[in-house]
This record gives sequence, structure tokens and C-alpha cells, in this order.
Amino acid sequence: MNTIVWTYLIYIATSVALTIWVAHTLHMNGRIFLVDVFSGNEALADSVNHLLVVGFYLINLGYVSLALKIGESEIINNAQHGIEALSWKVGMVLVVLGVMHFFNLFIFSRIRRRSQRFNWKHVEAN
Repeated sequence: MNTIVWTYLIYIATSVALTIWVAHTLHMNGRIFLVDVFSGNEALADSVNHLLVVGFYLINLGYVSLALKIGESEIINNAQHGIEALSWKVGMVLVVLGVMHFFNLFIFSRIRRRSQRFNWKHVEAN
């Protein structure tokens, strides 16, 4: 196999492994946060947590697939070029994973704040 094939294989293996690890970590540690966001409704929190993981996999593995092709301007004819292309591609996957993580945190913190305001107004009315 030539250098570009090895670069593709390493990219896919690394990206899929990172996606699985991040999804597992978010799923395991996000449950407590989601239970709080949904005011103790564990069934709803678990359901949303599972749906988030499915969406996370779809978006990230879709991105990994779309980003697989080495650009026309990149010439991979030795190990150095392969490592440079690989680091760029894996770095982009990590950036996408990080952006998605912070976007989810932002959305759920807004939901939590809104829920707490609603509960506070409900308590004041009683």
C-alpha cells in the first residue's frame, strides 16, 4: 500500500476512535447535567442524552467521511506529507467535536436557565 492509503486508514481509525470516545464521555457525564436541566425528569434526560449521542455520531462521522479525500493540491508521496495531511484532518475533526460540545453546553445551559426562571416565577406565584 502507498502512503496515501495508509494516511486514509489512519485518519479513519483515529477519527472514529476519537468520535466514539468523546460520545461515550459526553453520554456518561452529561446525564447528571441533563437530569438537572429537565428538573429531575430522568426518563426525559436519558432519552435526550441518547438522541444527542445518535446526532453526535451522525454529524461527526458524516464530517469524517466528507473530509476523507485528500485535496487536489496535496501531494502525498512520503511519510512526512502523510503525517502533515493526517494531522490537519484529525485536527479539524477535533475542532468540530469541540465546537459541537460547546454548542450543546450553550443550548442546555439556556434551557436550564429558562427552566429555573419558570420554576422561580411559579414558586413566587404560590
